[in-house]
Amino acid sequence: MKIHNTYTNSIEEFIPIEENKVKMYVCGPTVYDYPHLGHARCYITWDMVYRYLKFLGYDVKYCRNITDVDDKILKKAKEENTTAEVISKRYYEIFADSMNKLNVLKPDIEPFATKTIGEMISIIKDLIKNEYAYEKDGDVYFRVKKFKDYGKLSKQPIEDLVAGARVEASSIKEDLLDFALWKKDEEFGYPSPWGKGRPGWHIECSAMSRKHLGKTIDIHAGGADLIFPHHENEIAQSECANSCKFVNYWLHNGFVTINKEKMSKSLKNFVTIGDLLSNYDANTIRLFILTNHYRMPVEFSDIALEGARSGWKRIQNSVNELLKYIGEEEISDISTSEEINQFKEAMNNDFNTSKALAVIFDTVTKANKAKNESDKKEAKRCVAVIMKLTQVLGFKIEKEKLTEEELQKRLNQILKEMDFLTEEDKSLSAFLLMEKIIEYRNMARKEKNWNLADKIRTLLDKISIILKDTKDGSVWEEK
Repeated sequence: MKIHNTYTNSIEEFIPIEENKVKMYVCGPTVYDYPHLGHARCYITWDMVYRYLKFLGYDVKYCRNITDVDDKILKKAKEENTTAEVISKRYYEIFADSMNKLNVLKPDIEPFATKTIGEMISIIKDLIKNEYAYEKDGDVYFRVKKFKDYGKLSKQPIEDLVAGARVEASSIKEDLLDFALWKKDEEFGYPSPWGKGRPGWHIECSAMSRKHLGKTIDIHAGGADLIFPHHENEIAQSECANSCKFVNYWLHNGFVTINKEKMSKSLKNFVTIGDLLSNYDANTIRLFILTNHYRMPVEFSDIALEGARSGWKRIQNSVNELLKYIGEEEISDISTSEEINQFKEAMNNDFNTSKALAVIFDTVTKANKAKNESDKKEAKRCVAVIMKLTQVLGFKIEKEKLTEEELQKRLNQILKEMDFLTEEDKSLSAFLLMEKIIEYRNMARKEKNWNLADKIRTLLDKISIILKDTKDGSVWEEK
């Protein structure tokens, strides 16, 4: 497998530190506002990489942090006259819910910055001891010019950085480029050897990465906007504290643009994930994102999303029709199929999801042709390929749902036996009646009326409807 390493600006063969194991770190969100399409692009991208590495057989340890201590969080808390903890908890829960709705897998490790303060202080102490950092009036700064490789990730000579860096002029800094490792904060700070304060943003990721993955990791990923200064600073402080290479492969996804401008909260041109999901399903959003190579910018538009919606419908409808055609036959073993090899060839070339998706769409065409020619064996093989490859890319093929008319016909068959229903209940539309039936079952279970609960399940089973109990409540679906 070959991937593009931002540090060397070249395509390289991927060789993990330990055979068959991958340590992967992704910079997570600062939880102070609603997640937007840019977050969706970032975390769907690295979810795709995570899933594909596991598909190849790697034992992946994936860490994605949560920044829950930050100037932006404190500012929001002051505006709303509440605490930083309330703000970060609220927006973390919204973020987690958004990721779940987008079918983004939870990382293996999801550390919070506020739970890693001790590790941050430990690294800062080592940097001061080795004279890579200095303390002034309760603040601690990193000596940028003492680290000779500074600027290599962003490809910027250090002499050019003074004018371009986002730095705060400060009379207590030795140099304008020096960045904060620890900020004095008597009001909201944590105890430290330098007085009450808060960590700088960059030290958070260095500490969480070292704590959970070790001093040297295989892959560090994030948005292209993090290359400088965030990732550049991570490299400097980690390598100076640990005396070893920090990351072997740096991966960065491109921006999402609207009218050719990068989408950002500062420009107020962002679309929240919540707004997006109110108009488009998760598979459509994922297809829109993965149709483009992860390193390229993505131009947001309703036209592009409508195209993605049509593309996903083609896959979904084809699979549903083919499954009806195949019936209950066992799905084929497709591990050595030509399409799987083509898919791997595309993905092994720096995660070329555009070509990988082309393999899936070609297989849909083959499957439909096989069905039209009554070649059930080939249709069955193609369906297995489609279902496997869409799963690897993080799509979720849903079983076709009954129409309200079809559901009503089925319910009519058992209504006489549902003597627990009132006449008012029976007059409800089919979908509302199913909700009412689930309510009766939940009530029966709560009251330990197992006879009624079992009766409801048995009656629904007669019309090929099953109930599933999930963390979000009971749901029904066709068998």
